[in-house]
Amino acid sequence: MNRRKSREIAMRLLFEMTINKESYEEILDNFKENTEMNLEDVDFLYVEKIIKGIQENVEFLDSKIASNLKNWKLSRLSKIDLSILRISTYEITFIEDIPNKVAVNEGIELAKRYSTDNSPAFINGVLGSMVQE
Repeated sequence: MNRRKSREIAMRLLFEMTINKESYEEILDNFKENTEMNLEDVDFLYVEKIIKGIQENVEFLDSKIASNLKNWKLSRLSKIDLSILRISTYEITFIEDIPNKVAVNEGIELAKRYSTDNSPAFINGVLGSMVQE
């Protein structure tokens, strides 16, 4: 299974959830039915674990993110950056078999691919601060 690809799909679905306000089950089912992406190496149990876990713990995760923002408010973050931060924060906080540095690095890689030029450094700063707590 490709954990990076699974994480990327989770980020895209989480982003969609923030826009469409649908449940993770609806978003996941819709994705599986309508995607043209090769899904052979995707770990859907991991994808579901992440998006379900984030949905169930969103207030806790957002408060953890907010407490590590410097001169920013959660409401000012782009939905992509917020989705990336939620995934990485969830992995740092709840998934013990993923080292913190891997969760941080994967967040940075997602930001490089999907967000603005300044986002990787921003994501690194927020997550780095969180890991040092």
